[in-house]
Amino acid sequence: MSALLLAGSAHAQTVVLEHFTLIDGTGRAPVTDQSLVLVDGRIRWVGPAAKAPAPKSATTEDLRGKYLMPGIIDSHVHLGLVDGVDQNYAKYYNRANIERQLHLYAAYGVTSVYTLGTDGDAIHDVIADQRRIGRIDMARAYTAGRGVVFKGSYGGVPGLDQMVATPAEASAMVTREVAKGDDFIKLWMDDEFSTIAERMPYAMSKAVIDTAHKAGKKTAGHIFYYDNAAELTREGIDVFMHQIRDRTAGPELSRTMKARGTWQLASTLSREASFTYTLLPFVDDPFFARGVAPTTIAALKAPARQQKLGSSPLFPKYPAAFSNAMANFATQAKNGVAYGMGTDSGPSARFPGYFAHWELELMVKAGVTPLQALTAATGTNAKFLGTTQTGTIEKGKWADLLVLDRDPVADIRNTRAINAVYIAGRKVPTIWQTCIGRAADACGPAVQ
Repeated sequence: MSALLLAGSAHAQTVVLEHFTLIDGTGRAPVTDQSLVLVDGRIRWVGPAAKAPAPKSATTEDLRGKYLMPGIIDSHVHLGLVDGVDQNYAKYYNRANIERQLHLYAAYGVTSVYTLGTDGDAIHDVIADQRRIGRIDMARAYTAGRGVVFKGSYGGVPGLDQMVATPAEASAMVTREVAKGDDFIKLWMDDEFSTIAERMPYAMSKAVIDTAHKAGKKTAGHIFYYDNAAELTREGIDVFMHQIRDRTAGPELSRTMKARGTWQLASTLSREASFTYTLLPFVDDPFFARGVAPTTIAALKAPARQQKLGSSPLFPKYPAAFSNAMANFATQAKNGVAYGMGTDSGPSARFPGYFAHWELELMVKAGVTPLQALTAATGTNAKFLGTTQTGTIEKGKWADLLVLDRDPVADIRNTRAINAVYIAGRKVPTIWQTCIGRAADACGPAVQ
């Protein structure tokens, strides 16, 4: 068992948080002057502060003037692939790096992540220990294990055995992944702006979907093109983990997705936005800079790196892809498609934790309200996997909580005003209280 997992105590631990404004993750409007009673990391009672019980021997914290919401869930990440901006699965994918990144997500108030198809077997040991112990000090993880990639096509990561050549091989791979304990199954259908000869054939995607469904698992699709999204919807895929980006789509596909129960769980607008820059616009923002090492900042600012990005033949294509993603997200939300929040963080220069807050900001810019974005990132994301443990603030659930100094419903950027993060009822260090790769006094001001 990892030393980073916390053992339970011999005696019940009771904590009372009181006098906060509650944003509960269900989509209900915020409610003022509320209180929570937590026992051994779970919510025992929630309601008006005036009616709160007063348990004996409880630790009480007055959160007057604060805003309390469920911890953020990022529905699309990749763990253990990088060190700084250097990406190398074979070199960096190990339990220690996975857990280091899960701590970083937690510091940013992201208390659960869904890791999407680039995991080796180490993830299953991490998750097994997390679920056995419950009261942990890092973000909870759910995995799609090894996602299915058509041999020679786009997808996956070098060094991970996940490519298949036939529908039969695809079906067999899904069966193996289910046996390992994957929470859901992922496939890729893309050709990276037509730079790769062939996308996954539909016979293969149907084999993946049908085999997963027979095993009781949902399927998630990486898509780029409208025609692939339309066909996968007909085949019965459960969720898309990216927006359509080759064109703007009218409401017809959204209506079909809604009728078929196909979700848009991951918005990944921050992913598309990040590709439009040679230098990310937030490199000097303390909220970002405290989460990376100084060498990472230097690498991002290096003129040679910026020149390389700007001279890529794909670089001029990214702004249109981002614009299409924003428009298509707005269309889906307007037409009743169930949507969550996901970033595609984890590969090089897509930064754990920070991107979740940027994603929420972009979702609001695309046209949803702050409350809708917050609900997508909490209750809706949890609902996709059917977990009854997290995602909303209700009796019996783990107390995975984010306490904010300012109202995120008034301004979505206030999710960055982090006062405290709780996982299973215990405080963990926030990004304002810790620093990556340097001494705390060298981090810059802890301003919010």
